[in-house]
Amino acid sequence: MSGPLRCRPPAVPTVQVDDQHLRVTRWDFAPGAETGFHRHGWLYVVVPVTDGTLHLEFPDGSTASAELKAGMAYHRPAGMEHNVVNGGAAPLSFVETEVKAFPG
Repeated sequence: MSGPLRCRPPAVPTVQVDDQHLRVTRWDFAPGAETGFHRHGWLYVVVPVTDGTLHLEFPDGSTASAELKAGMAYHRPAGMEHNVVNGGAAPLSFVETEVKAFPG
């Protein structure tokens, strides 16, 4: 085993919609909570419910931070692999909408 073990609480996902076109998930993070490494298979849109700071960890060991503002949406393409961590001292929440397919 290499490197120190981290013991972070898991972020809590609540799926609100999951159909042939979309998956909508609300994510709730206690301070320091993380999603765990994952890869997005679809284009996705994130709408923060609260202000906060996200720390992003990537498989190559690099990191980044992002400041979230409640109600200010952003989107990312499919294929991104990362771990999302609440980098602030307060709880943080956002709603993530993954676009599975466009209606014909």
